[in-house]
Amino acid sequence: MLKTVCSAKKKLLATMNMIASHPRKTPATFAAVILAVLIMEGGQAGAADGAMRKVRVSKEEGYFFQDGSPQKFMPWGFNYLGQHGRLAEDDWDTPAGWARIESDFSEMRDLGANVVRWHLQFETFMKGPESPRRENLDRLKELLGLARETGLYLDLTGLNCFRKDRIPEWYTALDETDRWQAQAVFWEAIAKTCAGDPVVFCYNLMNEPVIVKAAEGEDPWVTGELGGFHFVQRISKDPAGRKPEVIAEQWVGKLVQAIRRHDETTPVTVGAIPFAFAWPNAKPVFYSPSVSRHLDFVSIHVYPKKGGLEKELAALAVYDIGKPLVIEEIFPMKCSVEQLDAFVEGSLDKVDGWISHYFGYTAAEHRAGAEPAPSVAEFLEYWSSKGAMVAKANAND
Repeated sequence: MLKTVCSAKKKLLATMNMIASHPRKTPATFAAVILAVLIMEGGQAGAADGAMRKVRVSKEEGYFFQDGSPQKFMPWGFNYLGQHGRLAEDDWDTPAGWARIESDFSEMRDLGANVVRWHLQFETFMKGPESPRRENLDRLKELLGLARETGLYLDLTGLNCFRKDRIPEWYTALDETDRWQAQAVFWEAIAKTCAGDPVVFCYNLMNEPVIVKAAEGEDPWVTGELGGFHFVQRISKDPAGRKPEVIAEQWVGKLVQAIRRHDETTPVTVGAIPFAFAWPNAKPVFYSPSVSRHLDFVSIHVYPKKGGLEKELAALAVYDIGKPLVIEEIFPMKCSVEQLDAFVEGSLDKVDGWISHYFGYTAAEHRAGAEPAPSVAEFLEYWSSKGAMVAKANAND
């Protein structure tokens, strides 16, 4: 008992010193001290020797755990693209760009995150249908090292084509079969690079894939434009009478197989739009029985709406399929912080992890005018303190 107390004190002092000396500290970072200690003592940051433990899924119990720890692991953190309106991969090969990533990772950790969701852009890693970019795979290795040094796990979401004007012409021209093959080459290269590294929490095959034919005049593959980025992508530009579940099962199966050639253990998921939140009778294509058998846990993206609490909490039942459920995107875009908190509180017994958004600026910088809005400061401080409370409850569960 005494050894445990001394260990906790040492970690608390180390954390306080780290925060006090951090060049971008804010009042919220001091609140995060409690979460940092809870995470370290609860096994969420790593082993006693500082090493990261591999996160796995208990298939019998339906929760996350770390190697060597009896406690549940609760993913809590941020989606990270870089500074608002930019992509971190734009200049991650420059000293200034890399320094910004290092600073942002430290800030997210200070805010209590244990997971960062990184959006791998397709064009960053592929120069041809069968040709990965070796120099950027090496840079990804460096990112794994940075995450390890910072004590953050990575949710690696792939195949992104956020900037329409940067999508390679050869990629757009591929038919469905060849496009899927290029995607499999992408994922095989990523998995080969990351295999065996416990810092990788999961592979997310694609951000918000859909199966619907493009309307006339629309891009055949990408859609869902917001702020100049296209966040939604079609996996088939013409279903041609095939059932969505059939298409999804073939696509997911192919990509998971590509990953498993090199990495047999890292959990795999798909970040899905939860259509059941809009249409209560909608069935989840990517989490239907035939498709979800290839996946290790459920990931959905939720932006609570003002006045929609009861409907949204009820919709979560659709995604209760006996596997961990992570809300991989959440933010008060359509509601207040108080209303978002009501959703989090109401879903505590149904959800196994939450990942919000960090826009590359501290709370103080947002108050001073950093995009997207000054109100983000209030949210970051809320998310930090909420994480501490949820982590404490999770540790006592």
